[in-house]
Formats: sequence, structure tokens, C-alpha cells
Amino acid sequence: MAHTIEWIRFRFQAQRRRSLSETTPLLSSPPLNSTAKGQRSPTLTKQRIIIPNNRMLSKDSERQMRNYTSNKITTRKYTIINFLPKNFIEQCKRFANVYFLLLAFLNWIPSIEVFHKEITMLPIIIVMSVTAIKDGVEDFKRYQFDKKINETMTRVFDWKQRRYVEKCWKDVHVGDFAQLSCNEIIPADILLLHSSEQNGICYIETSNLDGETNLKQRLAVKGFSNPDSEFEPMNFNDTIVCENPNNDLNKFKGFINKSEEKIGFDKESLLIRGCTIRNTNVTVGIVVYAGHETKAMLNNNGPRSKQSKLERKMNVDVVCCMILMVVMCLVGAIGHRIWVETFTSWPPFELPKQTFSFISSAASLLHTFLTMVILLQVLIPISLYVSIELAKLGQIFFICNDVELYDERTGTRLECRALNITEDLGQIQYIFSDKT
Repeated sequence: MAHTIEWIRFRFQAQRRRSLSETTPLLSSPPLNSTAKGQRSPTLTKQRIIIPNNRMLSKDSERQMRNYTSNKITTRKYTIINFLPKNFIEQCKRFANVYFLLLAFLNWIPSIEVFHKEITMLPIIIVMSVTAIKDGVEDFKRYQFDKKINETMTRVFDWKQRRYVEKCWKDVHVGDFAQLSCNEIIPADILLLHSSEQNGICYIETSNLDGETNLKQRLAVKGFSNPDSEFEPMNFNDTIVCENPNNDLNKFKGFINKSEEKIGFDKESLLIRGCTIRNTNVTVGIVVYAGHETKAMLNNNGPRSKQSKLERKMNVDVVCCMILMVVMCLVGAIGHRIWVETFTSWPPFELPKQTFSFISSAASLLHTFLTMVILLQVLIPISLYVSIELAKLGQIFFICNDVELYDERTGTRLECRALNITEDLGQIQYIFSDKT
């Protein structure tokens, strides 16, 4: 029995040693932010290789770095080319718009025309035009905001001039060295290499991401930060290997190839775009993700088509009214057909076609049904939507020009960005909070 227990213990220890030797995680011991001499190089299945922009790059390296996106962002929904078709599709999400467009189309058929076709199209054209102008103004504000963000200045190292120069955010690229100061917003996802604080610590505020105002610590990659001296980008000749862009804010791993050493780092060394530097005089880092490849932008799904509760309720009511109208038109068409069948000869109000032949019973039934649809179109009043759009414009005007909502200290007033959901203002049902 003793031999059996010893044999099991031996087999367990041997299997454990074999599994440890075969598995090599990305950042194995020693721990993160430490050097690992003589160890097997950590590998990444999906990796990004970053070459520092502090010297003349080879053609292959330059071609590789050009494949990475620039730091220019675009959050607008429309362009000049696709505004009309895309906005038309967006407005067709309203069942009432589809309904009135169908009626306008039916009124262009000569055999079932009831009202003047131009007059029938006028209300829906006015409603859709006002909505399109409102959406265009809202999207133009997004364009102006993007332009303001893209033209924000930051300090980037220029290897030709051998000093930091002022550049717009949109001109920052992967591999550039960025120097940030206190209270400055981070322009891209940056790997922290140097901090003026002791032990390479940097403090950031993430209120733009998660609403938290308490400061969080970030740690510079070991071996590069020295608070007693400035960081020299020209002396950084190492290659950075990290994972491909993803939207996980709590996941970031990689290593730096420094001669014969592999220096690992994780999310504690990453400065995420949109955060603010606090209580740190000077920080220097290298851009690893830029533009729409940053974690903040990957978590931004872009502008959505928002609908208020009133609009969703109206869509349901419009569908119910359409069903009621279809039933009424069917009853009217079938009743008309039954009444016509009571005539011994062809009724005098049924005119023959140009070939002096009468239409079939099925065609006459369809003709009567469509005529009834046009006659009963007032069941859904288009004036209701005109009134709602005008009321929304009035609400937006009063919200933006309210004196009590004006901040004299910053000289700013309330800005209404979502113009489609103003009627939902103040209608709060639930409050989710992690504060006591």
C-alpha cells in the first residue's frame, strides 16, 4: 500500500512539472513590470508590433506602421452623399411615415385618385423635411464637436527636430512619443514609460469613461522611468509587442523587446484615451492605439436612432389604427361587391374600359378597397405629427435659452444633443447607483 501511495505521488509531481514546462503564459513569472532574463519569450497569438517613431524607419517598418489607423475620429451619422437616403430610411422606422407615403403613392394612380395628388403629398413632405432638417442640425453639431476634438493640441516628439512639438490630436500616430502634463486629457491609448513622480506612478481621472472622480494609479514600465532625469525618446530603440485592439478596458498585455530582456506590462501601464492626468507634473508614453482603435472608441457604438416613449406608443397606436382601417375597407369593399351583385344588369355607375369590356369582380373588389383606403386616410391624422415636431422644436428652444440653466462661471448653457427624445426629459422611473 505504501508503494502505491509513493507511486501516485511520483506520477502527480511528474505530470505537474510537465504541464508547467509546456505552458508559457504571456507574462509568466517573474511578475509583471519586471525583467526576465534568459526566459522563453512570451508570445501573443494576435499581436501588434509597434516600432517607435524616433528615427528613420525602413520601408517594411514604415509600411507596417501605416496600416495602423490615425488618431482622427468621426462620430457623425451622415455625410453629404448619404444624408438623404440614410435619413429617409431612418424616418421610415415611423409607421406613420410609411402609411402616409403609401397613401401618397396610391393617390398617383389615376383610376383610384380621390384628392389632388400634389396636395396629398404636401403634409408628408413638410413633416419629413422638418425632421430631416432637425437631424441634419444635430449631426452637424457632432461634426463640429469632432472637429474641435481632432484639432486639440498636444505635445509629440519630432525626431527630426529632436524635441517635443505641438500637434493636433488627429496628427498623432501609433509609435509617437507623447508628453502630457497635469490636467491634460489623454489623446490616445498610451503606454506609460516615464513619470515625474516617485516610483513611476501617474494619477489619472476616469470620469469621462465611468463617471468615477476618484483618482487611479498607473505605473510606468520598469526600467525607463527616472524622476531625477528627463526621458529621452532618442535613446528608446526597443520594439513593443502587445495585443490587437479590443474594447475590454480591463485587458491589456504585452512586452518590450529590450536587447536580451523581455519586460512585461499590463493594464496598469496603459493610459486610456479620454482620461485626465492629475497630480503628476510630466508623463511620457508611446502611442499603442489611436483613433477608432482606442478602447474608448471601440466601446462607443456611434450615434443611435433614439425613440421616445411617446413615439413608441404612437407607433403601436398607428398599427392598431391601420388594422382597424384595413378591416373597415375590407367590409366596405365586400359590401359594395355584394350590393353590385344584386343588380340584374351591369350597374350604370360602373364604366367600361376603353375596350368596352368591364373589369372582373376581383379587380373591382381591389379597386374599391384601395379607394376606401384613400377615403378613410383621415383615421390617422398627419396633423398630429406636425404638432409634435413643432412642440419638440419649441421645447428645444426653451431648454437651450433657459436663464436658470446658464452657468456664469464657465459661460456655458444647457446643450440639447438628442433632439428626438426631449419629451422624455424628467420622466425617470429607476435610478441605479453604487453610492449609499
